Amino acid sequence: MRLALYQQEREQAIQQGIQQGERSVVENLLKVRFGEIDNELQAIIEPLLALSPEEFTPLLLQLSRKELIGFASINHICLNY
Repeated sequence: MRLALYQQEREQAIQQGIQQGERSVVENLLKVRFGEIDNELQAIIEPLLALSPEEFTPLLLQLSRKELIGFASINHICLNY
Protein backbone atom coordinates (compact mmCIF):
# COMPACT_ATOMS: atom_id res chain seq x y z
CA MET A 1 0.00 0.00 0.00
CA ARG A 2 2.74 2.47 0.97
CA LEU A 3 4.76 1.56 -2.10
CA ALA A 4 1.78 2.20 -4.38
CA LEU A 5 1.12 5.56 -2.69
CA TYR A 6 4.81 6.49 -3.01
CA GLN A 7 4.82 5.57 -6.70
CA GLN A 8 1.67 7.60 -7.32
CA GLU A 9 3.12 10.64 -5.53
CA ARG A 10 6.37 10.24 -7.45
CA GLU A 11 4.53 10.14 -10.78
CA GLN A 12 2.56 13.25 -9.83
CA ALA A 13 5.79 15.05 -8.92
CA ILE A 14 7.36 14.06 -12.24
CA GLN A 15 4.32 15.27 -14.18
CA GLN A 16 4.29 18.52 -12.24
CA GLY A 17 7.97 19.04 -13.04
CA ILE A 18 7.37 18.41 -16.74
CA GLN A 19 4.46 20.86 -16.78
CA GLN A 20 6.54 23.53 -15.02
CA GLY A 21 9.33 22.98 -17.52
CA GLU A 22 6.98 23.34 -20.48
CA ARG A 23 5.49 26.52 -18.99
CA SER A 24 9.00 27.91 -18.57
CA VAL A 25 9.83 27.15 -22.21
CA VAL A 26 6.64 28.86 -23.45
CA GLU A 27 7.20 31.91 -21.25
CA ASN A 28 10.86 32.21 -22.27
CA LEU A 29 10.08 31.95 -25.98
CA LEU A 30 7.39 34.61 -25.63
CA LYS A 31 9.82 36.91 -23.78
CA VAL A 32 12.55 36.41 -26.38
CA ARG A 33 10.20 37.08 -29.28
CA PHE A 34 7.98 39.81 -27.88
CA GLY A 35 9.65 41.27 -24.79
CA GLU A 36 7.64 41.59 -21.62
CA ILE A 37 4.68 39.23 -21.23
CA ASP A 38 1.62 41.46 -21.06
CA ASN A 39 -1.98 40.40 -20.35
CA GLU A 40 -2.64 39.35 -23.97
CA LEU A 41 0.41 37.09 -24.05
CA GLN A 42 -0.31 35.79 -20.55
CA ALA A 43 -3.76 34.71 -21.76
CA ILE A 44 -2.34 32.50 -24.52
CA ILE A 45 -0.02 30.47 -22.28
CA GLU A 46 -2.64 27.98 -21.03
CA PRO A 47 -4.07 27.23 -24.50
CA LEU A 48 -0.53 26.69 -25.80
CA LEU A 49 0.26 24.36 -22.91
CA ALA A 50 -2.73 22.22 -23.92
CA LEU A 51 -0.63 21.30 -26.97
CA SER A 52 2.41 19.04 -26.98
CA PRO A 53 5.86 20.69 -27.10
CA GLU A 54 6.19 19.42 -30.67
CA GLU A 55 3.05 21.39 -31.53
CA PHE A 56 3.56 24.60 -29.53
CA THR A 57 7.26 25.16 -30.30
CA PRO A 58 6.90 25.82 -34.07
CA LEU A 59 3.91 28.05 -33.39
CA LEU A 60 5.90 30.14 -30.93
CA LEU A 61 8.81 30.41 -33.35
CA GLN A 62 6.87 31.10 -36.54
CA LEU A 63 3.61 32.91 -35.83
CA SER A 64 3.35 36.65 -35.30
CA ARG A 65 2.03 38.00 -32.02
CA LYS A 66 -1.36 38.65 -33.64
CA GLU A 67 -1.47 35.14 -35.16
CA LEU A 68 -0.54 33.53 -31.82
CA ILE A 69 -3.25 35.41 -29.98
CA GLY A 70 -5.80 34.45 -32.63
CA PHE A 71 -4.70 30.82 -32.69
CA ALA A 72 -4.75 30.53 -28.92
CA SER A 73 -8.20 32.11 -28.74
CA ILE A 74 -9.63 29.66 -31.25
CA ASN A 75 -7.82 26.71 -29.64
CA HIS A 76 -9.04 27.70 -26.17
CA ILE A 77 -12.64 27.88 -27.39
CA CYS A 78 -12.34 24.45 -29.03
CA LEU A 79 -10.85 22.89 -25.89
CA ASN A 80 -13.75 24.14 -23.76
CA TYR A 81 -16.35 22.31 -25.86
